[in-house]
This record gives sequence, structure tokens and C-alpha cells, in this order.
Amino acid sequence: MQLEFSDKLELLGGDAANDLACQSCAANPNAAVVTHRANQPLAAPEPPTRPRDLKPWLAYAMRSDGKRIPVVKTLMTSACEKDCYYCATRRGRNAARRETFKPEELAAGFNLIQQRGLAQGLFLSSGVIGGGTRTMEKTIAAADLIRRKYEFRGYIHLKLMPGAERAAIERAIQLADRVSVNLEAPNTARLRKLSGTKHFTAELLAPLRAARALMREQPALARTSMVTQFVVGPAGETDREIIATAIRLYQELRLARIYFNAFRPISETPLENHAPTDPLRALRLYQTDFLLRQYGFTLDELLFDANGLLPLDTDPKTAYALAHPEKFPLDVQTAERAELLRVPGLGPKSAQRILDLRRTHTFTTIQELKNLGADAERAARFILLNGKQPARQLALFSV
Repeated sequence: MQLEFSDKLELLGGDAANDLACQSCAANPNAAVVTHRANQPLAAPEPPTRPRDLKPWLAYAMRSDGKRIPVVKTLMTSACEKDCYYCATRRGRNAARRETFKPEELAAGFNLIQQRGLAQGLFLSSGVIGGGTRTMEKTIAAADLIRRKYEFRGYIHLKLMPGAERAAIERAIQLADRVSVNLEAPNTARLRKLSGTKHFTAELLAPLRAARALMREQPALARTSMVTQFVVGPAGETDREIIATAIRLYQELRLARIYFNAFRPISETPLENHAPTDPLRALRLYQTDFLLRQYGFTLDELLFDANGLLPLDTDPKTAYALAHPEKFPLDVQTAERAELLRVPGLGPKSAQRILDLRRTHTFTTIQELKNLGADAERAARFILLNGKQPARQLALFSV
């Protein structure tokens, strides 16, 4: 029996839910990992749950201007020739229901949804059928119709398929605001524990490198951003491996973001009996990622245990501060910007406000830092105000 568009979207949108790389960690737009504020520690992330009145195919994306918008999030097809050991749509999984959109069907349906004001963008991924290029021909055809026939000028995120050819990658970049390839693992050895049919360098890393090369050759394409995602836990990788790879990716490919998906076992997959990954581990990776991208931290400044894992009992910035008592407390009146950014509770914005204001002002109270947007309670034990530690002030401030 042929399904109506809405029925297909319910199914294929649900199948796309575990891909976080649309700038959303869940359907809930207030989830902690999405709305991180630099001055505050992140709360433990919620699992990908969805309010009852929110459609399975609706998620949230963050545009380059910082505005979060609702997007249709779906697969082009849930059929797949890949065997990823953790994936609900892997080949041979009998519990997976297979459906496919035709390009015109998806384009017309999306047009109606966005005209009704239910969504302002599209995140389009797909199972792989007939190779990466052939799969992308379908997603590109849908995106092309949305752009040309329906004259949609809003946000589109397209997945680059494993092993896709350069021409398909180029067209995707021309059509999309964001493209991505999920590397899933930090290196070849780890990926072998997640899939027997994917190749880390030739199939996954190569499309990202080709996209970056195209952006260098054609500056107009550089408006399109790139992201990737790791599945955390089932390959036995360490946090140090993930972070080291992330640093190389940021340096080599200038990725906009990297996402971390805490593994959850799915029935009728080879990893169905593997223990789920503690969501707190993914949270620590997100916090570390922010330190790398926004605070200027280096790999050598991060603390890992003997197994190469980030501590779960404290955030990585506080762990750094506690491990370097010789650097703290820090006088906010004289400290350099890089030093201020290493104080727990101070972020890029509050640090810059301190630098700007202290030219004509001497800080003497915790309340003054709080007024600048700092997490004053967190920062108190690591700073000096007018040459004094503000512990007594903090006690009064907390009453």
C-alpha cells in the first residue's frame, strides 16, 4: 500500500531523529547542549525526547545569525546498503520499515509545510542506495526543486554521502547553507568497530576534504558551513582520541561545529547488547569543544584520566583551574584576556567587558562581575578583586 506524504514524513522523520548535526541535540529547543551559554556550566543533557505536540520530523537548527528556527528533518529513504552496527536503518535489520520519497514529492510536501508556517528550513539526509553519488542525485534533485521551482530562500542542510563524487558535492554546496558528513569515529581503527562497509578516509573524510577544496577554489561557496558528528562510546575510543581528531578537523577543514551523540543500543543490531553511553560523557565533550573553539584552550591544557577520558565529576574548565593552583586566584584588574578565559565562570563576553571597563574602573565586588554576565559564584574562588579574594563577599551575596 502506498503511503501518503504525511505518513512517509512521520516514518522517515523519525528515522532521522538520531542525527544531531542539524544544530540540534533533540527536538526540545531548550536542551542544554544546544543553548550553552559561555559563562555557565552546562547541565546534564536530556535524552532526545520530543514534546507530545511536536511532530517527529520537526527539529531546530541554528542559523549563522544565531537565530534558532524549526526545520523539517527527514531521510530521503530509509533503505540502506551500509551495515553500521548501531543504526536503526542498517541493511538486514528486519524491524526497519523502508520507505522512500521521490524528489518532487518531498519538494512539494516541504513547500506546503513551510508555507503554513510550520518550518523555516530543511535538514535532508538519506540511507545509501547505489553508492554515495547516486543517493545524492536524489537529495540534490529535491533541494534543487525547492530552490528553483518553489523559490525557497531559507535554510537547507544537506548530507554529503559516503564516497560521493566531486560534482555532486559541489552542487550540494551551491544549494545548501550547511553540509555535513558524519565521521562517527575518530579514526580508521575505531570505525571498523562500527561498520564493515564504511571507509574512514576514502568515503567519509574525502567528501569533507573535497568540499573544503571547492570552497577554497570558489570563494562564493565558502558561505556554506560544514559540520560532522561522532557516535560516542561503542567503538571503545577515548575522549583524547576524539578531541585530538576534532582539533585536526577544525584546523584542516575549518568545520563550524562537531556534534557528539551518546550511543544508545537499538534492537536487532549487532550492538544491541552494548551498554549505553552515559550522556554526561557527551556533555563533557561538548564543554571541551567550546573551550577549544571559543576560549583558546589547547589539547595539552585538558585533563584526562589514565584511560584517556575526561572527568565526569567536574566540567573541564574547572578541572583545569583546580589542577593549576599556581595560576589562581587571578587578579581581574591586571590579568590578560587569555588568563581571564581560563577562570571558571568567565566567558568571552564577560571577559571582554571586564577588559573594557577596568580601564576606568576598579572592580571591588562580586555583584559587579555578575552585572557583566559572569557566573560570579563560580568565579569567586579563582579570582582577586582589588587584591582580595571575594569569599566573604560571596557569602554575603548568597544570603
